[in-house]
Amino acid sequence: MSHNDIETKIAQIIGAIILTSVEPDTLLLESGLVDSLSAVDVALAIEKEFGVKIPPSEIDLHLESVQTLAQYVAEQRKA
Repeated sequence: MSHNDIETKIAQIIGAIILTSVEPDTLLLESGLVDSLSAVDVALAIEKEFGVKIPPSEIDLHLESVQTLAQYVAEQRKA
């Protein structure tokens, strides 16, 4: 799966959770689109879709944007 495919899938997952579309560079937490409850939902959906766990203490770091989350997922899948 390419990096662009990962970004697209993550954007779809987040969009389904927050009920609005997001761009890869949208600041998710800073903009308020993703709150603490939806962040947990996103983390669980990412684990289910990609088999990648996001440690609770790192959710805010990796959920900065679709791009940062896609980068984390890609790195973890290579490991």
